[in-house]
Parts: sequence; structure tokens; C-alpha cells
Amino acid sequence: MTVATPQTLRVLIVEDDPLIQLGLEQSLSSQPDITVVGIAEDGYIAIKMAQELAPDIVVMDIGLPRLDGISATQKIKAALPNIHVVMLSSHTDDTEVISALSSGADAYCVKGTSTTSLLAAFAAAKDGATYLDPQIARKVMDHLKPQAHAENTAHLSQRELEVLKLIVEGKSNPEIAAVLYLSPNTIKTHVRGIMNKLSVDDRVQAAVVALRSGIVA
Repeated sequence: MTVATPQTLRVLIVEDDPLIQLGLEQSLSSQPDITVVGIAEDGYIAIKMAQELAPDIVVMDIGLPRLDGISATQKIKAALPNIHVVMLSSHTDDTEVISALSSGADAYCVKGTSTTSLLAAFAAAKDGATYLDPQIARKVMDHLKPQAHAENTAHLSQRELEVLKLIVEGKSNPEIAAVLYLSPNTIKTHVRGIMNKLSVDDRVQAAVVALRSGIVA
């Protein structure tokens, strides 16, 4: 790890695999405008180090011991919203990708991506944009039907919007029912109504439409 200057981008690596830790540190430290300020091996340590070091970028794995990367991202973004989180994971499951983006992650890269692509993710995150690995972007776009445009969301009731927001947060029907003090059957009805109005087939597609249309930030 090198000493940061005012012009350098300060990066915290969150990864539990020692070989990947080493590879990331070496590839990032070789960049003249990047300084690796620390390495965390689990989600709890990541939160603590983010609070202590206040990095510009956190490179976050999902599959971490003790506390997973999605939960750690939620907590870091809640406490330190100016920190940008770039997910770097082998996980490409649709639900996990959507959950990671919903947790506040600014970018999603798949492990094995080039340093150039990772730097592009850093740049996009700094500029307030969302960067998706091409492999992930294709998967996300595959879940967007052409007819599911933003105008469809105007037909959602206030209650349906509340349910949709909780779907994006990754909550199950029983969890949504508990939050809204409604029965699971009522939530199931609302979910079915949301999918019909958005012209989608499942909850993941509904979450993608919600994120892309801007009705859920």
C-alpha cells in the first residue's frame, strides 16, 4: 500500500480470498492515481474500516464470512453515503445483482474482469453513474420486456408502490406483510397486481422496472 496524495483515489478492498486480495492490491496499486488504503476480510471489518479510513471507493465481494457484501454495502451507504461501492463478485444470479444494486452499490463487476473495466467502474461511480459489467447488463436487460415502460408505473396505487419498494429491497411476502401490517395473502394480491400492471412475469423483472423507471431510487 502506498501513501495517498490529494489527487489519488483511495480504495478499500473487501475480499476474503487471499489470492484475490493480493491480485487486486497489486493491480490497483500499480495505477498512478490509485492508493489501496486497506483490505477487509468480512463485512463487519469492512464497515469498521470504511468508517475509520473514509475511502473514496470500496471494492466489495458478496460472499463474505460473518456479514455478506450486500448487507455490508447497505450499512456503509447508510452511514457514509459519499463512499462509492463497486461490487466485484463471482455471483451473477439475477436476484443477487438486483439486491446489490438496491443496497446502494454504484457498480457491479464480475470477478475476472480486466483492470481497465474495473477502472471504468470506478470512474462511473465517481461521476454518479451506474456501471454494469457487460455480462450483468445483458442479464438485466433480458429481464426488461419492451412493453414495460415507465408510464406503466403511473397506474400503480400508493399501496402497490410501497410493496414494490420493499420488493426492490429484497423482502419476501411475509416480510413485506410484517412491515406494512397486512396479511401475506393481501401482499400476494398486491404483488400479482404489480406484475400485471408492469407487464412482467416475476419479482426480479418488477424490481428492474422500478429501478430503471426511477420510481425506486
